[in-house]
Amino acid sequence: MGDEQKTKILILDDEPIVLKRLKPALEKSGYDVEAFSRSLEALNRIMEQNFDIVITDLKMEGLDGMEFLTRVKDRSPVTEVIVITGFATMETAKESFKKGVFDFLAKPFKFGEIKEVLAKAESKIKGKR
Repeated sequence: MGDEQKTKILILDDEPIVLKRLKPALEKSGYDVEAFSRSLEALNRIMEQNFDIVITDLKMEGLDGMEFLTRVKDRSPVTEVIVITGFATMETAKESFKKGVFDFLAKPFKFGEIKEVLAKAESKIKGKR
């Protein structure tokens, strides 16, 4: 085994540009990242593999982000979910926090913001292990 296991992150966003930017940036920061633009593919992957952190958009074709994050939490309650959305309302924020979301970021966000949230989520996860 290596020294510290890398934090595993799954990103789900139906805008490929978001994935193209985030995945390499996060990998460079030392995370193990898998990115999906289709919610059903991401859901199948979640069923096979536990992730430490899931970053998901809310508004997507097919399965919406709320449903997705509910399933993630059902499958693995310790997984921290971070929601990113261009359609942030107080309602959606409240609903997602009720469902146990770790944090909520409005698009467009800066990479520094997501890194900060990830660091917080990581220390919470490491506290649980």
